[in-house]
Amino acid sequence: MAPLHGGAGYGTERLFGDRSPGVEHHESTANLLSYTVGLGLAVAATIASFVVSQTGLLWDPGVPVGLVVLAFAQIGVHLVFFLHLGSGPDHTNNIMALAFGVWVVFLVIAGSCWITANLHANMMNMPMNMVR
Repeated sequence: MAPLHGGAGYGTERLFGDRSPGVEHHESTANLLSYTVGLGLAVAATIASFVVSQTGLLWDPGVPVGLVVLAFAQIGVHLVFFLHLGSGPDHTNNIMALAFGVWVVFLVIAGSCWITANLHANMMNMPMNMVR
């Protein structure tokens, strides 16, 4: 009886060639230029966050908003340039897994804030003679 994959023996033939199992023939491989551009954008976002936080470039109440925007930009750079997350039809499972992960993190953070606020609201006031 011949092996099912057509090779001389099990494990002797490479089934996917030089590709990983999830990569199709038409997909381009990551090259040095894409990693260099990603590194440049990541470094620029990091430097910009230090500039925003340490200088008077933004109005003081706008600094947290600027840092959040730069953080989301940094996440986007990492997802696109280093994790190669695209919007193609073959990346649907990756995007769904990312969305689920973001949802779980949101639930954990929102739940922690809710519990902390509830604990704070239900705390007994300290008597004045115990306050130093």
